[in-house]
Amino acid sequence: MTELVVRRLLVDMEAPIARHWCAGDAFRTALFNALSMSFPVGEQFFIDSVRDGFKALPADKQEHLRAEVQGFIGQEATHRRLHALYNAHLDKLGLVNTWAPRAAERMKLFASTDPRHAVAVTAANEHFTAIMAEWMLRNADLLGDHDPRLATLWLWHSAEESEHRSTAFDIYQALGGSHEWRITWFRRITLVFLGDVLRQTVSNLRHDGTLWTWSTWKSAAAYLFGARGLVRQTYKPWREYLRRDFHPRQQDDALSREWLQAHRDAYVAVGTPA
Repeated sequence: MTELVVRRLLVDMEAPIARHWCAGDAFRTALFNALSMSFPVGEQFFIDSVRDGFKALPADKQEHLRAEVQGFIGQEATHRRLHALYNAHLDKLGLVNTWAPRAAERMKLFASTDPRHAVAVTAANEHFTAIMAEWMLRNADLLGDHDPRLATLWLWHSAEESEHRSTAFDIYQALGGSHEWRITWFRRITLVFLGDVLRQTVSNLRHDGTLWTWSTWKSAAAYLFGARGLVRQTYKPWREYLRRDFHPRQQDDALSREWLQAHRDAYVAVGTPA
C-alpha cells in the first residue's frame, strides 16, 4: 500500500497566464496547455473508475486499499480543480478545447461495462502520466522562468502523479484483471493519447498563430526527439508496461520524493490516510 497525502498547492491561479508562459516558447506552451485541457475530464474519469473498481472488491481487499484510494481521489480532485482554473485562462486567450468533449464522449462507453475495463484504461493513462512526470522532474529547467507559478504547478502535479502511479494498477490486479486486457487497453490508449495530444497541440498553435513558423517546428523537434527529448527519454519506461511481470513500483520515484521534500513551502498537507 502506498501512503498518499492530499496537498493544497500555494499558488495564485487567479493571475492571468501569458501567451507563451513556458520559457517564451510557443511549442512547449501549446503542448502543456493541451495536456491541461484534458485533465479535468480525464481525472474525473480516473476518480470514478478507481472508486467503482474499489467498490467491486471484496471487503478484505477493500480494507487493504482503502487509505490509498482515498488519497488517490483527493490528489486527483485537487489536480482537476486547479487545472479547471488554468483552463479558464486559456479560454480567455482564445484557445479552443476540443480534447475534453471528445474524451467525455468516449468515456460514456464505459458506463455499463465490467469496471475492470475502466480501471485498465486508468492504469494505462496513469503510466503515461507517471513516466512523463519523471521526465519533467528530471528536466525541470525546460519549463523556463517566465512563470514560476506555473512551473511549480506542473512539477507538483508531476510529483503527485509519480506518487500515486500504482493505485489503479493495484486495483486492476485485485479485481483479477488479465494481462491480455491490460496490454490491449494500453496499446489502444497509447494511440488515442498520442493522437489527442497532437491534435490539441496543433489546434493551440493554430489559434496562437505560430503553427507554421520555423521556430515552432525547430522547438518541437528538439523538445520531443533531442538528446533530452520527451519521446526519446520516455520510450524505454513506456515499453516496460508490456512485460507480464511489470509493476509501477519497479520504476524509480526518487525525483518525486525529492521534489516534495525540497518544496514543502509550496504546499500544505490537508489530508493523510486514516
